[in-house]
Amino acid sequence: MKTIYSNSQIKSMKQLDYQIKKVCSASKRSEITLMKDIKYAGYFYNPSRLMSSAGLYVKNFIMRFLKIMLIVSGLGISLSSCSEKENSEFIYSVDEFADIEVLRYQIPGWDALSLNQKEYIYHLSEAAKAGRDIIWDQNFKYNLRIRKVLETIVEKYKGDKNSQEWADFLVYAKRVFFSNGIHHHYAEDKIIPVCSQDYFASLMDAVGVSNEKTELLPIIFDPTLYPQRKYQGSDKDLLLASAVNFYEGVSKEEAVAFYDKMEKPEDDSPVSYGLNSRLVKDNGVIVEKVYKVGGLYGAALEEIVKHLEAAKKVAENDVQKQYISELIEYYTTGDLEMWDKYNITWVNDTKSDVDFVNGFVEDYNDPLGRKATYEGVVNFKDMEASSRTDIISSNAQWFEDNSPIDSRFKKSEVRGVSAKVINVACIAGDSYPATAIGINLPNSSWIRKEYGSKSVTIANITDAYDKASEQRPKSMLSEFAWDDAEIQLIKQYGSITGNLHTDLHECLGHGSGQLLPGVSPNALKEYSSPLEEARADLFALYYLADPKLIELGILDNPDAYKAEYINYIRNGLFTQFTRVELGKTNTQAHMQCRKLIAQWCYEQGIADNVIEKKVRDGKTYFVINDFAKLRNLFSRLLSEIQRVKSEGDFNAGKELILKYAVNIDPDLHKEVKERYASLDLKPYRGFVNPDIIPIMQGGNVIDYEVVYVDDFLKQQIDYGKKYSTLN
Repeated sequence: MKTIYSNSQIKSMKQLDYQIKKVCSASKRSEITLMKDIKYAGYFYNPSRLMSSAGLYVKNFIMRFLKIMLIVSGLGISLSSCSEKENSEFIYSVDEFADIEVLRYQIPGWDALSLNQKEYIYHLSEAAKAGRDIIWDQNFKYNLRIRKVLETIVEKYKGDKNSQEWADFLVYAKRVFFSNGIHHHYAEDKIIPVCSQDYFASLMDAVGVSNEKTELLPIIFDPTLYPQRKYQGSDKDLLLASAVNFYEGVSKEEAVAFYDKMEKPEDDSPVSYGLNSRLVKDNGVIVEKVYKVGGLYGAALEEIVKHLEAAKKVAENDVQKQYISELIEYYTTGDLEMWDKYNITWVNDTKSDVDFVNGFVEDYNDPLGRKATYEGVVNFKDMEASSRTDIISSNAQWFEDNSPIDSRFKKSEVRGVSAKVINVACIAGDSYPATAIGINLPNSSWIRKEYGSKSVTIANITDAYDKASEQRPKSMLSEFAWDDAEIQLIKQYGSITGNLHTDLHECLGHGSGQLLPGVSPNALKEYSSPLEEARADLFALYYLADPKLIELGILDNPDAYKAEYINYIRNGLFTQFTRVELGKTNTQAHMQCRKLIAQWCYEQGIADNVIEKKVRDGKTYFVINDFAKLRNLFSRLLSEIQRVKSEGDFNAGKELILKYAVNIDPDLHKEVKERYASLDLKPYRGFVNPDIIPIMQGGNVIDYEVVYVDDFLKQQIDYGKKYSTLN
């Protein structure tokens, strides 16, 4: 007799399957946890981990098991033992709190690396993580002190840990760890604890940090103090109203004037003035405090240099050794000309399997788009997957020549464009826990023009996102897609066109076009980041629909691009705002980029009904009616934004951002938040790193083992012990 289940029972069974997989994975991991933790105890200098791990696993297992029993009893079905297949499945999701889901990623191909390559990756990873304190301090001047308080409470508090207030405190602590500070990693608003200030104070008393209460508690709890990491409004001074720690007592007008004096319009190879410094007012005089050994962040940079020296000894080739030496000299001197020299040598290395990013790189967190945050990424090439990016980069000149922009802004000779697919082994600094899925560097316009750029798509990160979504019972697609035809198209081509969008954005988009002579790379000031992201996105969107991709064998269906067009427009107009609090504006550069493009195209295409807003059963959908006309709109906007950048048209760029990228329709915002809440998903995701552990025998390292961490909070505490250099 066939049993018929209702839709609600089927949905519950999907949830049950997801929970069973988690329990089975936890059960299998528990068999080897104590042996792993013996290694951890020595590696992280943390013997207490060994004592607590077994109890924690038992607690987690019991909680998940009870949850399953509740679902099973409601369905009236029995629970069989875990199968071998379920036991062996890698569970990607390791924690959820507030608006965040923490995942872990695998490192495919690790065992195929040579011992020398593993050792090289190990030292590069240690160098990357050694700069952890820098990004915390850059984000806010009180972050390191607050982090120390949180670490002390998590480790030492012996009181009641079954109360709601303790649970609320732990959520706050995790949110701060995830954001590398007390401001939200994406929205940039200050995170306020849900637990009471009195309770927080009692925790500080209980662990012996009462001396910090007077100064830190108001900073943590008062919503009017340092409310935003990066202020982007118009009624206050951009720098004085921002909590980010790049400027101290210096106004926007003063900072702009300071750097304007340094700019040399006739210089065709300008350094990135201000990239690696804090601008401060000392006795009324504005001066730079440069990040360097012996200078600002000197202790952290010394530790980074130590690990870079160790990496250099086992580098794959002499070119790697050369640019590591140049990076060390840059960190030692703070000389921005040496930073450019390092980038030129690094970008010309297209043959090495192992690669890395380490430095003060991206300027998204600076209200003026000038000063860079610390980040580190260590990776190696995915040989098979890189065939796609090899084809794209080898045809870079064709894409540049056929771009729908004014010929004055095209490069007559595209140089040094290289692209590959990589697997990361470590993410750090501003790339951890939340990381990008693609990278294009260096950022210097003149180096890109003269020497080219490196672009990567991060395969194991995108794979982790996809696999984690597959392991969940609910999805964005089922809720927000207009019909089954959309769903099927996206299931078939969404992954490849999404990855291809990243390839084109990073490999060709950022590297395309050129500034007119005499135009400063900082001409667009605070609007430079979202406009540059929009330019690269538009380049990718335009070419996704080009027959050239079929000709090159990258896509096998001329309609495949429609999957990414659908996803992009829906996200830009609607679903991305699950990440923004009701009543707030859209402030993050990448989100502004997407809204600018989608909103501009929607409004410009109204007369032809290119994108239609439809309502069914009280739910809103955005449906593309004419893909060819949408591509033409992408072409027009790309042409205009390229003109804005190439000519340094600040006013036109500002108008585009303020008109199309900032304000969110309040009714749509409320609707998308409510619909998203019903899915039990988290709008933000980030990662724990695997640990790379040296295996010793007879006093020598004979191998490096990858251990897949499954506890976000423990990794934060472990990192606080091992990589604290500034506090």
